[in-house]
Amino acid sequence: MKASTAIALSLVVQFNSVSAQPSEDGMSKITYPNTKRFDVTEQHFGQTVVDSYRWLENEASSDKAVAAWIEAQNKVTRAHLDTLPGRDIFEKRMKALFEYERYTVPRKRGDRYFFTFNKGLENQPSLYVRHGAVGEARLLIDPNGWSDDNADAIGEWSVSDDGRHLAFSVQKGGTDWRTIRVLDVESGKELQDVIDWARFTRISWAPDNSGFFYSRMPEPVQGAAGAAIANHAVYFHELGTPQAEDRLIYSTPDRPGLLHVADRAEGGRYLAISSTPGTNENALTVVDLASRDWKAQTIVPHMEAEWSVIGNNGSKLILVTTDGAERRRVVSLDLGEPDPKVVGIVAEDADNAVLNDAALLGSKLFIGYLVDAKTEIRRFSMSGTPEGTAALPGIGTAGGFQGRPGDAEAFFGFTGFDTPTAIYRYDTASNTMTPWAEPKAPIDPDEIAVEQRFYRSKDGTGVPLFLVRRKDVTEAAPTLLYGYGGFGIPQVPYYNPIQLAWVEQGGVLAIANIRGGGEHGRAWHRAGQLAEKQNAFDDFIAAGEFLKKTGITSLKGLAIQGESNGGLLVGAVTNQRPELFDVALPGVGVLDMLRFDKFTAGGFWISEFGSPSEERHFRNLMTYSPYHTIKQGKNYPAILATTADADDRVVPAHTFKYIAALQAADLGSKPRLVRIETRAGHGAGMPLDKVIAQHADMWAFAAHWTGLKINPVKRMGASGE
Repeated sequence: MKASTAIALSLVVQFNSVSAQPSEDGMSKITYPNTKRFDVTEQHFGQTVVDSYRWLENEASSDKAVAAWIEAQNKVTRAHLDTLPGRDIFEKRMKALFEYERYTVPRKRGDRYFFTFNKGLENQPSLYVRHGAVGEARLLIDPNGWSDDNADAIGEWSVSDDGRHLAFSVQKGGTDWRTIRVLDVESGKELQDVIDWARFTRISWAPDNSGFFYSRMPEPVQGAAGAAIANHAVYFHELGTPQAEDRLIYSTPDRPGLLHVADRAEGGRYLAISSTPGTNENALTVVDLASRDWKAQTIVPHMEAEWSVIGNNGSKLILVTTDGAERRRVVSLDLGEPDPKVVGIVAEDADNAVLNDAALLGSKLFIGYLVDAKTEIRRFSMSGTPEGTAALPGIGTAGGFQGRPGDAEAFFGFTGFDTPTAIYRYDTASNTMTPWAEPKAPIDPDEIAVEQRFYRSKDGTGVPLFLVRRKDVTEAAPTLLYGYGGFGIPQVPYYNPIQLAWVEQGGVLAIANIRGGGEHGRAWHRAGQLAEKQNAFDDFIAAGEFLKKTGITSLKGLAIQGESNGGLLVGAVTNQRPELFDVALPGVGVLDMLRFDKFTAGGFWISEFGSPSEERHFRNLMTYSPYHTIKQGKNYPAILATTADADDRVVPAHTFKYIAALQAADLGSKPRLVRIETRAGHGAGMPLDKVIAQHADMWAFAAHWTGLKINPVKRMGASGE
């Protein structure tokens, strides 16, 4: 049975102009903007659902009323934020904390090493090439001059096997759409090749360097920027030819809702195409690039497990899969055989470690495992014989392996909550590593305490929790609790100057590894997915209870933050337990669970949330949809929602409708505000100055409503000012 679309649009237009009462701390009341109400009434499986703010789904670029609403909301929010103490201190300190050199793991082609680099406070990282591992770097692409506000960025990039050409994508103003261009590495000049409408793509060069593979969508219909997208396809672009002549490699017109992402392992013979409706599980199609016809051969037609190709030995594919292994294993599949069979190489770990990263480096197989969300790197022969571990510089996160089969030189990155990302050169033959880029950040790690705790959720499940705080903070303190809990994505330790600015002020940072993520493998993900989504919310609520009960967090000092699926998390738990939390910071959240699939990439999330058009999923979604489950008459925490006008992944209408409903409700005296960034999207590519400005606002808001006292930082780490 499909949901009825019987809509009543003839109702009288209503307005809500709500004034918050004087705040608990005596601050002046907030008068929210007038927001029109058009009650759109629908019947879903016998249940009446009223959507009062559907008009806010319109594009601001074409609807003056929406544009005026955005302007009015930002004005009210700015007026409140400007009254809060400490905002300038946060902004100044965040800038100082970002003043260190940041590299990505280099990609080697011959004697050339390609990497991105940020000197410190540049709004966007630039792309460089270094001749020799320790030679002088040469600037290839600097996106900081592409736009006046630096909101245009380098997206994906890939270098041809011979190192002569570099294909890179341009991300404009935060959008997920990409334009791909090509650079001649020697001369530094751009070629005439231009590829439009790439999206959710990788860029993979053909072994003969003649061109590259990419994924794209059809050009969107004019004026339908927020409409649902479909018909993803893989193409090959030959250098020197127009895009109209690009060769279609793979598509599924009979299944327009699938994503097809093509990749070629370093030095590999095969193009591997992963097809998925949005889940981690995928079908797998390969193209033998050594053949003349490049015929696509589907070798895994079902979507019951993950399959990713990490390399090949002749016709034998080396793959990572969850087939028969909840925490992943490494297998081979020989395409030279008439009836290829999966053969195990490295079995699923017997001690519950999760295979998180794998690569063929030199003549060895390297696997990064998550052990309670911390990384351990293990070496294996190509036949799967264990050969010990690769020593890491500390407890943290390692990965991003870059290297080629047969080459003794490889690279990877390492980071931790108190350790900025360093790049290490690894000798695969001697099992030794040396720093290739080891930045010195303006903070003293000896002053920071990092620990891992475990707590019990509502159903008794043990959940890991990272705690980061100054070593001298030994009593209850205002706490920023962060969570995600979806799509099988693990939350692992990494260095974040934005979060450290909170910690430096004496606040506690807590990161909960709740169900729905990938910290403990596929079963952990599924335990917070679809009908089990409530487990993720219960885990997060239990984290808040644990922090207060154990005296880590002060009585009225708990702020919660999450973005995207984490924004949904924050919105849902705020409605379920408003008295537990003191501040809520939902960012770019999926907040209307009945209409998420109507816009841009939302249809690809049905496998995570369920389809609103199916009764069993509708019933479940209605139990937690933040827009639909606001509790009238309850005292809510202070809320500052954030979104961006160009977000074409989770469209800003989610946040617009949610905040309008909050402002119209009787929820107590604390503010319910929204901060709407311009010329920005879902997060990737946002210029550093906007990132800092947004988080300075968020932390000042959270500090004020949790009681965190903000003071100037008198020194910058161990070296002083």
